Amino acid sequence: MKADEFRALTDHELVNHIDDLKRSLLQMRIQLHSGQLSGSSQVRELRRDIARALTVQNERRQAVATAPAGK
Repeated sequence: MKADEFRALTDHELVNHIDDLKRSLLQMRIQLHSGQLSGSSQVRELRRDIARALTVQNERRQAVATAPAGK
């Protein structure tokens, strides 16, 4: 997924998607170490997707923290 696709998700959807990606990474790592996964490039792509999603999540947190207090 691209960062723009992560930005289109709501906060709740983003958190759920990050959890799903982390579960998928765990499963891939298990498959990689047991010899069932044919290539490690999938693990690399999944780690990058997690990093993109976490970046979007942190951008949102910073935007809320630096936003001026409304009335």
